[in-house]
Amino acid sequence: MSAHSKDHYFVPDSSAYPFLCSIALFFIAMGGASFLNGYAIGPTLFSIGMLGMGCLLFIWFRKVIIESPDYNMDVDKSFRMGMTWFIFSEVMFFAAFFGALYYLRMLAVPWLAETELLWPGFEATWPSTGPQGAELLGGVAPTATSIAEGTEYALIDPWHLPLYNTLILLASSVTLTIAHHALRANQRKQLIIWLAITVALGAIFLFFQAEEYIEAYTELGLTMGTGVYGSTFFMLTGFHGFHVCLGAFILLVVLIRCMRGHFTPERHFVFEAGAWYWHFVDTVWVGLFIFVYIL
Repeated sequence: MSAHSKDHYFVPDSSAYPFLCSIALFFIAMGGASFLNGYAIGPTLFSIGMLGMGCLLFIWFRKVIIESPDYNMDVDKSFRMGMTWFIFSEVMFFAAFFGALYYLRMLAVPWLAETELLWPGFEATWPSTGPQGAELLGGVAPTATSIAEGTEYALIDPWHLPLYNTLILLASSVTLTIAHHALRANQRKQLIIWLAITVALGAIFLFFQAEEYIEAYTELGLTMGTGVYGSTFFMLTGFHGFHVCLGAFILLVVLIRCMRGHFTPERHFVFEAGAWYWHFVDTVWVGLFIFVYIL
């Protein structure tokens, strides 16, 4: 490794990690697509990709942590700009999903009800499973036959698990903010306690979401195959759950680094970046809770 001066902008050495990560991502994408289309090799490809990505990120991030003492404030500023643009891209990511939900609910479904060309007798109701399930709405308890046929399902009660998850994420934003103030005040014990609570709340959220999915599939008949509502519901909540998992992992790494004394009250951008991401994920969930579960 060549020598670097703190008086100049840090330029990392050439690395093969981005190329190797792209290969791992290819395996993940191919494995996921194969699994969804019923190919037996899908889970194997997906597992290889996830294992490779995990190992590569561990090695890559370890190298970045070792390099971090050589970073100056110019590098810090570029990191902040990069994280800002990354979160903006995530905002656009979820904006596309919310836009799809709006289009289906406010434009596509009314249009299908107005025309007799595609599905005669289709009613403009939401949620909808299509022409066969248009009259089976409003949270009516499904029967075994209707679930098997995929034409009827019950809606998830928003004031049960979804409400619990909303309160959990809101509480996690509070505990994370307390941990940030503790770091800035150089109160290490308080920092570690409150950050650990935040990570634990993220894990509890994921546990409740898994419970919700099990209930939806086994008891309510709500699956990815129950019409456009089922597909949009799992698309929105599933991708958000993935972001919660990623955010919790980031905060877990930050927690380990805090326990090792890696940050100072003046220099702790990694903590701030993880906090920005977590607050973004919490904000998105509030929107999901309102537009997917309640309205």
